Amino acid sequence: MKSTQDNFARELRSAKLLYGDLSKTVLRALSELIQRHQVSVTNGDVKYLDGGWYVTHSGLLRLAERRRCAGIHCRPVLESSDPPNCRWVFRAAVFKSRACRGFVGYGDADPSNVSFLVHGAEMRVAETRAVNRALRKAYGIGICSVEEIGSFAEPQQSFRESKKLPPQPSNGNGNYGGPKVRDRLCQLIRQHQLDPKLVKAYATDFCGVKALRDATREQVETFVTQLAEWAEKDRSALLCQLNSYLGQKAGAA
Repeated sequence: MKSTQDNFARELRSAKLLYGDLSKTVLRALSELIQRHQVSVTNGDVKYLDGGWYVTHSGLLRLAERRRCAGIHCRPVLESSDPPNCRWVFRAAVFKSRACRGFVGYGDADPSNVSFLVHGAEMRVAETRAVNRALRKAYGIGICSVEEIGSFAEPQQSFRESKKLPPQPSNGNGNYGGPKVRDRLCQLIRQHQLDPKLVKAYATDFCGVKALRDATREQVETFVTQLAEWAEKDRSALLCQLNSYLGQKAGAA
């Protein structure tokens, strides 16, 4: 009993450290989630966004493992999908036991309802959303998942705003926005073991320029910020995005 109470107190402390002062109502909602589903703020099972708690994909998978989920089946619904326009619909079924008939959930994704960070990865987003909905149904999770709401739409808006900024004078020394930004980008590449040439190709495409040296400082700063966020949240999806530039001359300036 004491171990359970200690764990509960530790989770509440983590929530306050991560999100600051939380209201009693918010903490009570978190308490119910912890008691009912044994989720963990520390492990990233739930996130606090816009005044409410949202479960994460990794949190749902850990919950399924704890409950000894018998299996998950997921497939694209091709008749409702439009691959040329990057629109995908997936159907997922979660089987809590061998005798379970399955809890079904659907997920869709297209460029209009996903973050700019994952443009080109709509198929994977749709699959994740379908699995999340099926898992939430199977285990009675009454809160939405982060991946279903497209919670990273704000960076896309920031990118659009950055395109409106007046061009900055080019210093002509290839620093791509200055030494501090360049150093941070190099650090990210080393930290997450990314291919520098593919990152450069992606940055050029992201900034909408023919050569990265033509990008403004604001554009490069926005790219570096979003690259860091994506690498932390979903490195696998980032690698898939970078690999899409393999056929290009990534090293061209």
